[in-house]
Amino acid sequence: MRSNRAALRAGASMAATLPMITGALALGIPAAHAADSPTRDTLAGTKPAWATAKADKGSTSDSAQVSARVYLAGRDAAGLAAYAKAVSDPASPAYGKYLSAQQSQARFGATEAQVAAVRSWLTAAGLKITGTTRHYVSVSGEVAAVEKAFGTQLHNYTKGSRTYRAPSKSASAPASLDGAVLTVTGLDNAPHKAASKDQLPSPDAVFKNSGPFSSYYGSNTASTLPSAYGKKIPYAVQGYTGKQLRAAYGAGGYTGKGVRIAITDAYASPTIAYDAATYAKAHGDARWKTGQLTQVLPSDYTRTEECGAAGWYGEETLDVEAVHAVAPAANVTYVGAASCYDDDLLDSLSKIVDNHLADIVSNSWGDIEANQTPDLAAAYDQVFQFGAVEGIGFYFSSGDNGDEVANTGTKQVDTPANSAWVTAVGGTSLAVGKNDKYLWETGWGTDKASLSADGKSWTDFPGAYTSGAGGGTSKTVAEPYYQKGVVPKALATANSAAGNRVVPDISAIADPNTGFKVGQTQTFPDGTEQYSEYRIGGTSLAAPVIAAVQALGQEARGGKAIGFANPTIYSKYGSRVYHDVTDNPTGSGLAVARVDFANGYDAADGLLTSVRSLGKDSSLSAVKGYDDVTGVGTPANGYVESYRRR
Repeated sequence: MRSNRAALRAGASMAATLPMITGALALGIPAAHAADSPTRDTLAGTKPAWATAKADKGSTSDSAQVSARVYLAGRDAAGLAAYAKAVSDPASPAYGKYLSAQQSQARFGATEAQVAAVRSWLTAAGLKITGTTRHYVSVSGEVAAVEKAFGTQLHNYTKGSRTYRAPSKSASAPASLDGAVLTVTGLDNAPHKAASKDQLPSPDAVFKNSGPFSSYYGSNTASTLPSAYGKKIPYAVQGYTGKQLRAAYGAGGYTGKGVRIAITDAYASPTIAYDAATYAKAHGDARWKTGQLTQVLPSDYTRTEECGAAGWYGEETLDVEAVHAVAPAANVTYVGAASCYDDDLLDSLSKIVDNHLADIVSNSWGDIEANQTPDLAAAYDQVFQFGAVEGIGFYFSSGDNGDEVANTGTKQVDTPANSAWVTAVGGTSLAVGKNDKYLWETGWGTDKASLSADGKSWTDFPGAYTSGAGGGTSKTVAEPYYQKGVVPKALATANSAAGNRVVPDISAIADPNTGFKVGQTQTFPDGTEQYSEYRIGGTSLAAPVIAAVQALGQEARGGKAIGFANPTIYSKYGSRVYHDVTDNPTGSGLAVARVDFANGYDAADGLLTSVRSLGKDSSLSAVKGYDDVTGVGTPANGYVESYRRR
């Protein structure tokens, strides 16, 4: 499941969905500040692409209220990007020479004089300062004051069926501030949120899987159902457990001891401690120790109805339980955002970096790249760069809608997975056999066909596309250096001759038809709240699994932080430490049989039987070598151990 800046159920299959962000910068390139006039500097990317002359509906009322954030560039934005690259590159003399949070702030953060100058400029324009952090100054005020401060006019524009406010030209800041301003967000009021009452609601309605099941891949053949691809097919697994995943990805004797993993989502499950403990006990995972699971939460929650707060509980539960299943000794800190909006998600990420709460951060939320705006991309990338300088790596799920064409009508990648400063995690269908033996993986992509009325065939086999691992070529982010020589030229240059970022970087189990069993307190039809278990998938399963595997790697290297991992991940490309995943690992078509409750929780309204074909990810294909479904592949035996050599 991946939260689209909210955790959503992908039908009965429960694919973990991602929430979303906007805009990303090329690796090593800070936000652009062009000369707007002799006295002002343009804040590039602050006018959204949808604010066109054709969509212009006229000026916004001068008295309308605006809330905005002015992000601070710090004392050396270019130096921050350069050091973040150097400290993450195994070929650099500065590799692994991380700074503390205090050192990074002192070297690259905004000075007191810069903050004071920014505050003075904003108040002189008639805006009210509503907050100041080491990253931004937040303000509110009327449109007229905003226009005065930022040297632009705010107009109303149509975007789809709605009308939103946006600048008629890029905002600017006084040249006298000498580049102290990175960007400003909030001038447009289109939703900038991720997908997954100021009091948190009760858990969502219960979801359960119907049987029959396989306990491991192929253990239970659907002998009474029609064949697929010329053979009888197995029933879907009931849900893999930590023991099976650890074996598949070469955990060995490593447990993540001494490593800190953070998880970000919106809101917070009120039953997470009970659910995680109950699940661990039921499935033979190590018991959670006192203080091993902690939460860092906001004082208030907002937009709970708009963001579907209860839907995020399942996302947190999946992330926490998956991390613990694969890295049972790692310390886990859940950092919840006040809402699914980008400003609040950014605050959660900043808490981790400012206080160095963890070395590894799992994030199962995102949005489509078309919803990105460069202003927010700049703010996100700055946080990721500060993290890299401190030895913190961010892992983002790549999306659950393949090339996004079926979902949006446009081929595109997801964000923030498209950032050159994060590790984008793609997804696979995983076959673990008897005695926890790794059999094979395909790229995650599913076609679904239902059982015919007479039970003798599959209707319109192989059926319609349902979901799959997100991937492809960015339209906005330049090709990072670590992908050159690994990513095929045809992929890198799909949208630009100069080359662009391709997603994902690495992958792990995601297909809900070969998914992970999770335990969560849910609301039953009689209104009671009870613990229950179900199978789930999505790249928001893949992200915490890879984060946990990285924790094992960090333990293997004696606890030394891996930091921003992409340069290291790509340096291992082509070696035996990866499973090179393809869509056709057995030489013939692959599928599983699924039986689901029509109402999602019991047989009262009947059962639905279907066949799910594997390795069918929209226009994307998992092929030999790097591909845009699984990246360099999945961790194999030797991957964790390979970190001992660095």
